[in-house]
Amino acid sequence: MEKVSLRLAPEMIAALEQIARQEDMTLGGLVRDAVKRDLYRRNRAKTARRADERLVAPLRALLANDLAYSTGWSDLQDRLAHKGYRFHEAGGGLALHDLTGKRICKGSDLGYSYSKLMRRFGAPFPGHTHHYLFRKSLVD
Repeated sequence: MEKVSLRLAPEMIAALEQIARQEDMTLGGLVRDAVKRDLYRRNRAKTARRADERLVAPLRALLANDLAYSTGWSDLQDRLAHKGYRFHEAGGGLALHDLTGKRICKGSDLGYSYSKLMRRFGAPFPGHTHHYLFRKSLVD
């Protein structure tokens, strides 16, 4: 291990020393554990999956009428399938997939958020596990 020097406020050092005594460990061990936990959390954090705008822009144009003029979830899915795509649940929203199941982008990347579509169709996406989002979209 290498030695690192930190500058901390006296009250922070006092608080850390008290915690270290309560945990029956050294101040250095307490700080090492805190840094280790933070590094683990940062490395495990989900990264935003940003779609390539060069791919999304033509898709947005291709699907614009289908997204704008569909009359319900079934109609939208039929229109998308006709062009080789489908929406699938993705966390608290929707993701566009091709018919092989490959994820292409988020629905919101196409300019239509899940909440916007729910309000327009007056219903949540069929089978979506986050039912509370529909009630919340009616309030927003």
